[in-house]
Order: sequence, then structure tokens, then C-alpha cells
Amino acid sequence: MCLAIPVQVKEVLPDNMAKVTLDGVSKIISTALVEDVKPGDHVLLHVGYALAKIDPEAAERTLALLREAALGDAA
Repeated sequence: MCLAIPVQVKEVLPDNMAKVTLDGVSKIISTALVEDVKPGDHVLLHVGYALAKIDPEAAERTLALLREAALGDAA
């Protein structure tokens, strides 16, 4: 099974790359598969590649579900 997670673009870099963050963790990713990526956009990230843009509300809903799943029976 593959999992893509929403991240927010903080900075667009040369050569189809971008700096993204998730819960305070930054990572440099490829944006070669997605057109017109700008700072503030949310993208789906899978193994270092942005796959698609996603609206901020959908990104937050997905992240909330992932956090809930991570809690498991502890919730």
C-alpha cells in the first residue's frame, strides 16, 4: 500500500524543487510532476515527489485523520 501525505510548500527552489514542512519538519522535494507550485500551496507528497495540489481544507482533514489513526487505542 502507498501513502501520500499533505505538506505545505514554504519555498520554491530552482530545478523543480521545493522546501515543504509538516509539523515543523522541513524537507526538500521534487515538484517536477506538478505545475505552478507556489509558496503556501499544499501538495500530496509521496517518496520525495509532489504528486498533486490539494486544497488547504482537504489537507487539514487528511492530517487530522492521520493523527487520529496514529493515536490508535490510546485515544
